Amino acid sequence: MLCYLFSVIINPVIAQQKPHYTQYLMNQYIINPALTGIENYTDIKLSHRHQWVGIMDAPVTTYFTIHKAIHKSDTRTTPTSFEVPVENPRGRQYWKEYEAPAPHHGIGMQIINDRTGPLNRFSGLLTYAYHMALTQRTSIAAGISAGVTNISINASKLEFYSPIDPAVFGSGVLNNFRPDVNLGLYLYSADYFLGVSALQIYPQKINFSDGSVTETKSGKSVPHIFVTGGYRFMIGDNWNIIPSIMLKYVQPLPVQFDLNTRLAYRDRFWFGVGGRLDDGFSAMAGMNISHTVNIGYSYDYNTSRYYNYSKGTHEILLGFTISKQLGFACPRNVW
Repeated sequence: MLCYLFSVIINPVIAQQKPHYTQYLMNQYIINPALTGIENYTDIKLSHRHQWVGIMDAPVTTYFTIHKAIHKSDTRTTPTSFEVPVENPRGRQYWKEYEAPAPHHGIGMQIINDRTGPLNRFSGLLTYAYHMALTQRTSIAAGISAGVTNISINASKLEFYSPIDPAVFGSGVLNNFRPDVNLGLYLYSADYFLGVSALQIYPQKINFSDGSVTETKSGKSVPHIFVTGGYRFMIGDNWNIIPSIMLKYVQPLPVQFDLNTRLAYRDRFWFGVGGRLDDGFSAMAGMNISHTVNIGYSYDYNTSRYYNYSKGTHEILLGFTISKQLGFACPRNVW
């Protein structure tokens, strides 16, 4: 059997099965369904990530997400800082007077395509979350996403040790649909957030062999556990700095640590730096182009064993906020 096939698909000991995102802080919804409907507006995000540029068939991840609140009674129309000549509606006083929104629901959808060499994973998920206040300033949300994942292998991109390899030789594209379920919890306030999510919790046992896709006892998908947390520090009335951390655990790999710090000026622009234990560093920047359009970009500098072959990782994110209240387009509860 082809070694690459075993290492990437059949044997979860070697590689994680879900994509990584450097700009998770700008769209935590992609890793935690509990953020569904966290804001007053419809939140749309498109992202494209090209990992390890310069290495043939390196991972490429593209996604589209959309979610909104249902029956959210918090309809305050505080404007963003655009075109406000005197006051800063996102300054220290604004966060001091922050109140947790009333209980409400959220619905959304995620479409994700992750390709690495001959292996492609395509997921379509519907999400739901319920938000409720714990205190005057603190809320908690619980969410679930469910859908299907299509896992496919393009056999034409594989090189074989033997021209009669029985697994996938001459099989064209092998694919299989499997159910996909994710769960999440999210605690948030004006000053901090803490989230935990479990992705791919529905076990899948898949074997690509004999020109077909069947279940197997040895190869399986495993849950991915994410823990995120961050805190907002005000620097004067115009700036805030948000250090954050993401922990990712995929059995039996060791826990991965991501540390990030983001510095933001009002609602206009932000930039930051980050690091991943035993892997590399990243630089990030973004801006709100208008009330309804925002963009972010990140670059990862790799220090692992791919250092001599890779030209780094690029990730770009484009966001849209759609609201009947034109002035209320700034995120209050996402970071």
